[in-house]
Amino acid sequence: MTSKGKAVKRMKIKKSKEDKIFNIFLYGIAIIILIIVLYPMYFIIIASFSNPAEVAAGNITFFPKGPTLKGYRKLAEYAQLWVGYKNTILYTVIGTLITLVTNIPAAYALSRSDLYGRKFLTVFFLIPMFFTGGLIPTYLAIKQFQLLDNFWVMVLPFSVVTYYIVVARTFFGNTLPEELWESAQIDGCGTLTFFFKMVLPLSKAVLAVIALWAAVGQWNSYFNALVYLRNPDLQPLQLVLRNILISNQTIVSMTTGAAAVEAKQTAELIKYAIIVISSLPIMCMYPFVQKYFNKGVMLGSLKG
Repeated sequence: MTSKGKAVKRMKIKKSKEDKIFNIFLYGIAIIILIIVLYPMYFIIIASFSNPAEVAAGNITFFPKGPTLKGYRKLAEYAQLWVGYKNTILYTVIGTLITLVTNIPAAYALSRSDLYGRKFLTVFFLIPMFFTGGLIPTYLAIKQFQLLDNFWVMVLPFSVVTYYIVVARTFFGNTLPEELWESAQIDGCGTLTFFFKMVLPLSKAVLAVIALWAAVGQWNSYFNALVYLRNPDLQPLQLVLRNILISNQTIVSMTTGAAAVEAKQTAELIKYAIIVISSLPIMCMYPFVQKYFNKGVMLGSLKG
């Protein structure tokens, strides 16, 4: 019997009753976990479109009630919101590119066994991963470089991330055989040519993983902006949304009676809308890099 016939025969073998029960059990657990993970986000989405009184009363479960766009309309009235969106998109795109440019070459260099001082450089990169100079020395250093209240403070000082370098170095060491470099040398290929024409095209998986991590981190970043930025025209989306939440809480605390109830309900509606508009863009990006994400993480962590 041919190998193809054997494969067909194996496929026709019926699963035992125990196997079917076990599979049903696994699928049931997977569905329950999926619901637990997805329902909170689904609830936030339907709550952002529902009547705030219904949300406050706890009447929202699976479908929106009293559909309204009040929260989004109120949020759109803040002109600073669109400035924050523009800034965050710029910070995310430019910051991700700079992160790749600074971390990937360093990771490849550290993956080379013939790198002079490799152990020392590895320790040099690892120490800041566990110990930092603290907020005040960092602030003084950034001030000395005249980056305070500057666009580049959000993308340059914190672009080198040791964890990204470790992941990429492991990927290069496990997936790029030494014979590939030796063959390239025989063909007259130099180090830079090999890196750009061989290493990068073969490393799309780890590039996508690190780009996704960097983009998510940059998109959600607000602390650096809170410390180093004072100009409202440079503030990212997360800081703008934080300011909107604080202003709404202030309005609620200053009102009384029925007006206070309505203000609180509106503030809750705006809060749900803020979560949606701040999370949705980065969530929409994930499916496009998911296949690289899974592959890159596995190849960067397993030997073979």
